[in-house]
Amino acid sequence: MTATRDMSQSRKAAASGWIGSALEYYDFFIYATAASLIFPQIFFPSDNPTVAIVASLATYGVGYVARPIGAFVLGHWGDTHGRKTVLIVCMFLMGTSTMAVGLLPTYQQVGVLAPILLVILRLVQGFAVAGEISGASSMILEHAPFGRRGFYASFALQGVQAGQILAAAVFLPLAAYMPTEAFNSWGWRIPFLLSFFVIVAGYIIRREVDETPAFAREGERGETPRAPIVEAIKLSWRDMLRVICMALMNVIPVVATIFGAAYAVQPAYGIGFAKDVYLWIPVLGNMLAVFVIPFVGNLSDKVGRKPPIIVGALLSGLLAFLYLYAISIKNVPLAILVSLLMWGVVYQGYNAIFPSFYPELFPTRTRVSAMAISQNIGTTITALLPALFATVAPPGSTNIPLTVGAIAFGITVIAALAAVTARETYRVSIDDLGNPEAVPMPRADYERQRADAASAAAAVRA
Repeated sequence: MTATRDMSQSRKAAASGWIGSALEYYDFFIYATAASLIFPQIFFPSDNPTVAIVASLATYGVGYVARPIGAFVLGHWGDTHGRKTVLIVCMFLMGTSTMAVGLLPTYQQVGVLAPILLVILRLVQGFAVAGEISGASSMILEHAPFGRRGFYASFALQGVQAGQILAAAVFLPLAAYMPTEAFNSWGWRIPFLLSFFVIVAGYIIRREVDETPAFAREGERGETPRAPIVEAIKLSWRDMLRVICMALMNVIPVVATIFGAAYAVQPAYGIGFAKDVYLWIPVLGNMLAVFVIPFVGNLSDKVGRKPPIIVGALLSGLLAFLYLYAISIKNVPLAILVSLLMWGVVYQGYNAIFPSFYPELFPTRTRVSAMAISQNIGTTITALLPALFATVAPPGSTNIPLTVGAIAFGITVIAALAAVTARETYRVSIDDLGNPEAVPMPRADYERQRADAASAAAAVRA
């Protein structure tokens, strides 16, 4: 009976992480899509198209500025009140703020008040999403069966990719079939207003998952920390620094879906990709990633977390050059093909692994805080890159693929070096995670216990 309940909770936790992440990142990425495709015209009109593009992409980065603040608050909440509670809070904040974006007046209607309100709501979005991945990853990891932490935790990121697919897929028919005037006037609002369903669906899903056994044991022993952030920084600052550097890998989705979209679509750059055509690039890449992620997560339970991250970082950084070059020569098939390889396959060597690797570097007491703070600092840095790219490689400049690609590759090298210096965690007992002196289980014992856990899970299913 206990084995059956444990397996049921493992699956519910994975499903909750998957669906919750999909819904929250649908909200987050419809903003990213709109910031590239439509916001420069309706919120930041300017006689200088470069100014409008930079201003719009900067508001995308503003959401990430709020993430470290959200990480401190929501990470503390997750380590002191539980993983389940913080995930429900994140869902309500994200859904409400995104729906409000769809109700905003434009610059033509209220002037400068429009972009001010947009920035405020983007700050709320960034605050809310800061606790999502760290909370969901910790919950899934702490519920996962023995030897399957990499596989189960990868579902949190599979949900993120699904959310991005949904975000672009909602825009596709609108961009393709609505008259431009109608789309610019009210059609762009539809994806944001649909976030009402995020609030309802998210609450229904997440209330069904129990608190994790690891957090519950700490509560029973009276060991819940009063100041997990202070404890995390004091005891785990080296690993937090490593996570900050590894999280710089967010440069790849920034290149693929944010700067790449502006470069390909905005008239000032002169490339001239149709909006509906370009939107298929991230959609197809994410569709492939949905299938690749669990495979890579499962692979990391066999070979370790570090090899996929290191290979994924370096190769995806190199492919950024080719992706931007394909856009520069206006070759849509090549751009799609390279996107599938860079974003859909190679980048997943990192993307599928960090939901297990990051929380495994920290102890239960401070896991959500340490991961949330360090990951969000890293992603905040990379989120400022779209505006930087548009500044150093503005419309009319030469060698845009080389300039932006060189910055992207340099950042992925930093991420790979951080992974090289980290300790391997996949064979460390869950009770020993976060202990730098922990000794990994011998491979033979690990494989045997993995096999036993898999047999028990199969018996439960039968």
